[in-house]
Amino acid sequence: MEGKEEDVRVGANKFSERQLIGTAAQSHAKDYKEPPPAPLFEPAELRSWSFYRAGIAEFMATFLFIYVSILTVMGVVKSDSKCSTVGIQGIAWCFGGMIFALVYCTAGISGGHINPAVTFGLLLARKLSLTRAVFYVVMQCLGAICGAGVVKGFQKGVYESNGGGANVVAAGYTKGDGLGAEIVGTFILVYTVFSATDAKRSARDSHVPVLAPLPIGFAVFLVHLATIPITGTGINPARSLGAAIIYNKEHAWNDQWIFWVGPLVGAALAAIYHQVVIRAIPFRSKR
Repeated sequence: MEGKEEDVRVGANKFSERQLIGTAAQSHAKDYKEPPPAPLFEPAELRSWSFYRAGIAEFMATFLFIYVSILTVMGVVKSDSKCSTVGIQGIAWCFGGMIFALVYCTAGISGGHINPAVTFGLLLARKLSLTRAVFYVVMQCLGAICGAGVVKGFQKGVYESNGGGANVVAAGYTKGDGLGAEIVGTFILVYTVFSATDAKRSARDSHVPVLAPLPIGFAVFLVHLATIPITGTGINPARSLGAAIIYNKEHAWNDQWIFWVGPLVGAALAAIYHQVVIRAIPFRSKR
């Protein structure tokens, strides 16, 4: 009994029930290392092979993402009966599953952005330089264009007669509805990216870096389930641009601004929310 009482006493002293919250918690020593803010311009990156390798990885990942996802969309929309296809749920699973797989494959090379909105949000949070961000966005857009182009090359008739996977605001919804859906959908995605890759969580929970692609892919899946009926779900300007360029019909361009403004605004809001509200980085005292 004495041994057990000693264990209880030590445990009570070791694990205090009182947990500090708010700014009080931030005054204690960190058990993790916060990555330093990335410089706005980093000319040295342009002389590094890893910089170009990362851009190539973003190109290939976006190419594969658009190729597989638009092929899936074509398989659904060309069928008279959705019961004979994977349906909307299948499309959502395809988009989410591809993001899960491709983020897993490329995270160690480029960070696995595969989306200009994600890149923009991380740029605002100073997670990468402007030089790298611009390069990533260019490579993502080129990859999306090539991916949609290959789909059209395989089945041109089906592609052109079924919308080419281009994002448009559906009948019965206003442009404001579409813009709101894109802002909220991208906010969910980018907020998930920030949370899944947070340095604090990665240090305290060793499984977090390994599992990071899973919640990101699942967020894409859930957003698609909610917004496919409204906009076809953009939340990725490269995906929307690539399909619009290859399909190249007037109605595909009419709403194109929504699929840039919405995701970029949503990404900015997610970056501000995570950095300012959740992590309270601007309010931390410097030592």
